[in-house]
Amino acid sequence: MINELFRTVGVIARHRSAPMVKERESFLCHRRGEGCSRSTLLRTACMLLWAARILGLSVERRFSPKQIRDLADRWTSRPHPCRSIDNHRSARTQFIGTVSGWLRFLDRLEDPKEAGSDRILSADLIEDYESWMVSERGLAPETIEACCRVARRFLRWYETMGRPFAEVRLTDIDAFLTGSCGEQQLARLTIATMAHRLRAFFKYAGTRGWCSGFIAPAIRGPRLYLQENLPLGPTWESVGKIFASMETTRRRDIRDRAMLMLVGIYGLRSSEVRNLQIDDIDWENDRISVLRAKHFQRQIYPLIPGVGNAIVRYLREVRPACSSRNVFVRLRAPFRGLSRGALHHAVSRRVRMLGIETPRRGPHALRHACATHLLAEGLSLKVIGDHLGHRSSEVTRVYAKVDLSGLREVAAFDLGGVL
Repeated sequence: MINELFRTVGVIARHRSAPMVKERESFLCHRRGEGCSRSTLLRTACMLLWAARILGLSVERRFSPKQIRDLADRWTSRPHPCRSIDNHRSARTQFIGTVSGWLRFLDRLEDPKEAGSDRILSADLIEDYESWMVSERGLAPETIEACCRVARRFLRWYETMGRPFAEVRLTDIDAFLTGSCGEQQLARLTIATMAHRLRAFFKYAGTRGWCSGFIAPAIRGPRLYLQENLPLGPTWESVGKIFASMETTRRRDIRDRAMLMLVGIYGLRSSEVRNLQIDDIDWENDRISVLRAKHFQRQIYPLIPGVGNAIVRYLREVRPACSSRNVFVRLRAPFRGLSRGALHHAVSRRVRMLGIETPRRGPHALRHACATHLLAEGLSLKVIGDHLGHRSSEVTRVYAKVDLSGLREVAAFDLGGVL
């Protein structure tokens, strides 16, 4: 592999004389199998060469994530760690990802559980909590991941206090929520959601005897105003502008247009679009099957010609040939399914570009716009709830609050002299 990447005899000799040459070559072959370009493989080979020399990987040992971060600081402090990388932060991130991936590939990356007793305890708490949510509550994977993410974030923060988890106090939780809000300028709704998820975690921790059972009922988030949690999104005309703005020849626009049409027209959730499989589209019968994220049941939709044409164009012109069965994948190697924030970035970037005024700028805002449009067209809440995949009519009923034209008609309704 090294002979294929480099052409100069001296460079090849330098890479072959460094430690762990076989391990480095095997990882490079693995990365090439994932579809990485030659320039990416060259950059990876240079990083691995430097890491192998500094870490002394000839000795059988494991390395912690902190050691990798410290190594990245040393690497980026060099005059020109890699000529193709100009940004210091980008260089550090790429180095950490590359070296961590290599050590994980070699099974030489230390598991956080092995870093100390506190981390072992934290990992065990999260693992036990996650198992309970799966087996006892049957929550959706996205919900479980979100709950564990907040609990894990709190536990990492609490580890810096130097006290056992059994001694956690309500003031610690307040300090965590206040610090999160102050440092990252999170919205009140986000902080309230974090408080709700921490309340659920501490309720379970109290039943298991990990901490006091009086903590969970006392957790309070910031005050939310009456209309603050209403579904707010762009107008249906603005949604049309978003779709029209992506009718270009750019590869990213072609892919994003197909994804956002599924969100805006069918009202799919972000995870449902990201997890859509090739086999879920029945081209012969013009149908699309969606596995709902909340109730884990399949829902069949007719494949609208406009949406179908957008997906076909993406599959024919843009989607790279790869082993992934996901319809929508990354446009750059490694070719795999999209991350959780990919759709949010696609929507928010387009909203900013078009100057659309809307309180919410994520893919869920397009879902809200779809529901509001269906309500304005005269469809019942039951039909809208079925279209959106709601399990309860109570969830759909909130859209009645934003139907201003319908509310005005009710207010102007003549009751025949009763009033």
